[in-house]
Amino acid sequence: MNQNELQNRTKKFAIQVIKLMDELPNKQVGWTITNQLVRSSTSVAANYRAVGRAKSDKDFIAKMGIVLEEADESLFWLELIGELKLVKSIDELQRLKGEANELVSIFVATQKTIKARLNRKF
Repeated sequence: MNQNELQNRTKKFAIQVIKLMDELPNKQVGWTITNQLVRSSTSVAANYRAVGRAKSDKDFIAKMGIVLEEADESLFWLELIGELKLVKSIDELQRLKGEANELVSIFVATQKTIKARLNRKF
């Protein structure tokens, strides 16, 4: 998967998360989770886009670290929604959790590859 495809995939993930948030209850718990999850999922997309403009391998690793943290945080909030049974679209929630998990795995593997390359240089 090339960088452009992954940019599109992360943006699609953010959009789908935002759409799911319409199902959360219109009370404090729903507002809080919506705020946190919308921030983290859109941050995955926005910060992955910035990865493409990294000036060096070290900069790439730093930017990818942010993307990885935000993807993992998104996964946490999706898990919480499921455990609290806050949405009726269980299949969509499961799919988004799977996507978040896949994105985390991709970002971990990518970061490891660049770190290994960086270590070979020294």
